[in-house]
Amino acid sequence: MTDTAWTMRSPARPGRRTAPAPEPAAPEPATPEPAGTGPGTPDMAPTSPAARAALHTAAAERLAEHHRYEQAYLHLREAVRLLHGGPGGTGPAVPPPFEDELDRLRREHAEAREQSRRDSLTATYNRRYLDERLADLLAADGQRVCLGLADIDHFKQVNDTHGHPFGDRVLQRMVHELGRALPRGAFCARYGGEEFALVLPGLSPDDGVAACEVVRERVAAHDWSTLHPELRMTISIGIAHTGPAAGAVEALVAESDLLLYTAKQAGRNAVAYRSGEGRVVLAGAAAGRRSIPQPDAAGYRPDTPPPGHTP
Repeated sequence: MTDTAWTMRSPARPGRRTAPAPEPAAPEPATPEPAGTGPGTPDMAPTSPAARAALHTAAAERLAEHHRYEQAYLHLREAVRLLHGGPGGTGPAVPPPFEDELDRLRREHAEAREQSRRDSLTATYNRRYLDERLADLLAADGQRVCLGLADIDHFKQVNDTHGHPFGDRVLQRMVHELGRALPRGAFCARYGGEEFALVLPGLSPDDGVAACEVVRERVAAHDWSTLHPELRMTISIGIAHTGPAAGAVEALVAESDLLLYTAKQAGRNAVAYRSGEGRVVLAGAAAGRRSIPQPDAAGYRPDTPPPGHTP
């Protein structure tokens, strides 16, 4: 039962104003009550700390079964407080089974969080993690980030010829090769469909281009015949670089996507980037190609491919 504060006021005199009563302070957040211990069941409420801790533990178990880990933690913290007798830890030691349960719930929470960041097909990071991580990286003071967007060349033909289950196996193998080619500190995320983001923190523009060229070469040199005797796969990459700035994530992704499109238009199996003069050039062996489309000053893509030009 809570006490109610009553404020007594004298009748206001003519010509005088009475000051309003001060607002009561906001109540502290309530400690979660396990089932069977609420105000409506006073006779059932246990009196010993150990009994109340057991009820909190049981409530945490039920919540964890429904993946409600944050609420489960609240109950477990309250159980620990009861068993330890307060923040100072003056009560009896926590029983080993309870410690095991707390560790299990923490592991399940960590596993669930990790699974929410992973692509279900390829097990690489997903778009959700990519967006969160890019925002964190670009918000860091002085952080330099290169972003490469890689697209599998002619992947639609793979699906049309061999079927989608076979295409799924190609995607899984592709992720494996991309990950093995990336430098330390970099990571791969599935951007969507057959597109993958290669995030390269801390690299200069030149080093980022070189890293993406290593990735492209590895994919082109890989022995894909283990999946099918006639299979050969390549990728095209557009790589952009930026530092901390307002709206940097959207600008970085848009520039990488534009350069990826240019690499596809320039013949595929290439890494496209901007030179110091702002022109789009290709890295490595593809640098000698004669026709490299240039986006206009507004950043619009080059002309669309002619009819019959498949992605």
